[in-house]
Parts: sequence; structure tokens; C-alpha cells
Amino acid sequence: METSVMTPIIYAIVALIVGLAIGYFIAKSIVEKGKASQLIADAQKEAKSLIKEAQVEGEKIKNEKTFKAKEKFIELKSQHEKEIMNREKKMSDAEKRTRDKESKVSSELAKTKQLEQKLSSKIEELDSKRDSILKKQAEVEKMHESQVKQLEVISGMSGEDAKKQLVESLKDKAKTEAMSIVQSTIEEAKLTATQEARKVIINTIQRIGTEEAVENCVSVFNLESDDVKGRIIGREGRNIRAIEAATGVEIIVDDTPDAIILSCFDSVRREVARLSLHKLVTDGRIHPARIEEVVAKTRKQIDQEIAEVGKRTVIDLGIHGLHPELIKMVGRMKYRSSYGQNLLQHSREVAKLCGTMAAELGLNPKLAKRAGLLHDIGKVPETEDETPHAILGMNLAEKHGEKPEVCNAIGAHHDEIEMTSLLSPIVQVCDAISGARPGARRQVLDSYIQRLKDLEEIAFGFNGVEKAYAIQAGRELRVIVESEKVSDDKAAQLSFEISQKIQTDMTYPGQVKVTVIRETRAVNIAK
Repeated sequence: METSVMTPIIYAIVALIVGLAIGYFIAKSIVEKGKASQLIADAQKEAKSLIKEAQVEGEKIKNEKTFKAKEKFIELKSQHEKEIMNREKKMSDAEKRTRDKESKVSSELAKTKQLEQKLSSKIEELDSKRDSILKKQAEVEKMHESQVKQLEVISGMSGEDAKKQLVESLKDKAKTEAMSIVQSTIEEAKLTATQEARKVIINTIQRIGTEEAVENCVSVFNLESDDVKGRIIGREGRNIRAIEAATGVEIIVDDTPDAIILSCFDSVRREVARLSLHKLVTDGRIHPARIEEVVAKTRKQIDQEIAEVGKRTVIDLGIHGLHPELIKMVGRMKYRSSYGQNLLQHSREVAKLCGTMAAELGLNPKLAKRAGLLHDIGKVPETEDETPHAILGMNLAEKHGEKPEVCNAIGAHHDEIEMTSLLSPIVQVCDAISGARPGARRQVLDSYIQRLKDLEEIAFGFNGVEKAYAIQAGRELRVIVESEKVSDDKAAQLSFEISQKIQTDMTYPGQVKVTVIRETRAVNIAK
């Protein structure tokens, strides 16, 4: 009984529990559905807000782009307006220029019309004058014909016969007079040709006044006091020996107060020695090393001076377009002599004489001056040559582009070649005039200088010879040899051989002392 009673209770409890469980699940599902709907609502709200923000941001970007586009448009518009203004300005300027040209053209047309009117009036006037002249000419011809007919009737001859007879008589008379004039002209030319030639030469000489140039073989170097002489000589004469060895000039120190003498046949060497001594004395440092340095610099200075002398000479004579090498040769003439006459002064004098004589004869004076200045350039080459100086000078002139007339005048002034130009005899005559003046030349001096040159050339013919100087008027020959090639024993032998060569090949007064100098130097540089 109790069991039957408990059974419905249990069922009721179980049913209650099941109902509660089902209710729980149903409630839970209802709650979850509510949350999902809430989430969907929230998501929709958030989406709506995002869409709204995107619309606001898009509107903002749209406004910004629109603003920038408007700015760009305004900028392009201003540039376009500027270009339009510039073009309008250019067009207005072009229109203004066109208007100015049109006004000028119109004024020119007006002037042209006036000129045409004047010209037409002149043409009409000339036509009327021509017609009147033609009428008068016709009248004159008629009168002339009537007069000729009357003369033919009176003389009984036709006009053609009378003309022939008159022409024949005039021909015979003209031949007779012409023969007499020609004969008298020939006789007069024979009588006056020599006189006129002398007159041209005398007038030329009188118009050219130059100093007589006589070269010496010594130069005097003046000193401030005799104390300087001791410094120039140096200890045991080492300074004076260094100067003589470097320059090839003999230095004579005697009792002459405040002066020493430089002796050498070569005026270039004397000038180098004089300028070197001047620099050494002015500087105060006189010793062998300094002497060699100063002499080397002075030689370069002399080379520059030679070029300057050449430039001044051609400028003074008005000669243009001369090759630089020929200008240097002209400058080198200052230190050369011909039979004791300074070669540059002689060439300048010949150039002036040639220019004046050519002008007197109606020839080109500039070409004549050019040929006169260059006629002796064959005497100043740096290397010795056995070719005659006239031919050598002609070859040099041809090499440096001189005209054929000038080259022929240079080569023919001593009759080595045939004269093909009128300038050639002029140069020959003027060269003779310049050299034939009393006191202009001394042949003794020239032969003396040639003898000293021959002495030096003999020494240079031996191996190992570096320098050779003829000093003491040719009574001594100093030979400086290279120590590497010539030993002390060989130096003595070389001195003997040179003396024998001089004795057999040369003619000279007195005796010649041959001194061979061999110097060994050791040079090192501390760095």
C-alpha cells in the first residue's frame, strides 16, 4: 500500500524534474535569442554610424579635391592670361615696327616719286637738246659737203685723192722727224747715262748719314775702386781663372787705375764677360761656383738681347713679316764684323741705301730694304759652313719664305749666281758703297779674327775637347778637356799634338802656347 502510494509521488517528482529541465532549456533558448537580436541591432547601429562617417569623410575629400581643382584652374587661367598678354604685347610691338617701316617706305616712295619726276623732266630736257643738236649736226654736215664739193671743183681733185696725198706727206714728214728725235735721244742718253747714274748714287749717299763702325778687340771694364781688383783676382788667382775658363775672354789686370781690360776677338764673349763682371761686382759674391752661374745666366740674357736687337732693327727700317729665325740672325749681326766693320751697322746702311736708290729709280723700296738688310745673313750662322756666304744667305732666305727677287739679290751680290732682278745690282752697288767708305773696313783685323777662329777650330778637331779659347792676341790657346775622356798623361800628349797641328796647318807670327786644362769635379746633392 505504501508502495502504491509512493509510486505516484515518484512519478510526480520525476515529472516535475523533467518539466523543470524542459523549462530551463526553453528559457535558456529564449534568453539566447534575445541576446542575438540585441547583437544584430547593435551591429546595425554601428554599420549605420560607419556609413554616416564614410559619407562625411567622402564629402570632405570631395570638397578638398574640388578646392584644389579650382586653385589649379585659377593658376592655369592666370598663366594663360599672362601668355596672352605677352603675345598681345609682341603683336603690338610688331605692329608698331610694321607701321614705322610702312611710314619709312611711304616717305621713301614719296622721295622716289619726286626723283622720278625730276628725272623725267631732265630726260625730256635732254631729248629736246638732243633733237636740236641733231638738227644742227645735219646742217653742219650739209654745209661741209657743199664746201668739199666747192673745193673739189676748185682744185680739180677728189676728196679721197687729197686725203691720200696729205697722209703720205704727213707720213714722210713724221718719219723724218722721228728718226732725228730717236738719233738725238740716243746720243743724249749715251752722254747723260753715266752722269745720271752717278747723280742717283751721290744723292743716295748724301741722304744716308751713318757712323763709321770700327770694331775693337778689347773692352774696358771700369771699377769703383782698385780694391775690387783683388776680389776679382781671388785667392791665388782662382776667380780670374774661373772667369777666363767660363767666358773664353782674357782678363788683363795692370796698373791702370779703376779699370781692367777684357781682350777677345769675339765681341759676344766680351759682352758676356763684361755683363757677368758687372753682376758679380754689384752682387759682391765672387767665387768660382757663383761665376759659372752668373755666366750661364748672362749667356741666356745675351740671346734674348740678340732677338730684341733684331726686332728693333726691322721695326726701325719698316720691314714687316720677317721670319723669327731671320730676325734672330739680324740681331746676331750686332756681334759680328766684316773686315773690321760692324755687320749690323753695315747691313742697316746697305738697307737704307737700297731703299733710297730703289725709290729714285721707281722700284719697290720696301723689297730693296729687305734685300739690303738680309744680304749678309750668310755670315752669321751658328755652325760653320764652307759654302760662300752669299749662297748660304740665299738658301736661308728661301728656306724662310722670302720672295724670289730678295733671294736672288742676296745670292748675286758677289756674282756667285746670275742676276735675274733689278734689285740685285742695286744691292751689289750699295754693298760696295758701304764697304768702300774711307775707314769703314780694315782687312788686317778681319784676317786676325779669322786666324784666331782657325786656332780654336784646330783644337775642337781633337776628341775630348770641351772648350777652346784663343787669347793674348793669338799667342796662347787654352783648351779645356773632359776629365772622363782625357787623362793627365793624355792631356800632355794632346797639348803636343795640337801644337804640331798648328805648326803644320797655320801661318802665324811668333809662337803659340798651347795650354790643356783638365779639371775633375765631384758633385753630390744633399736632400
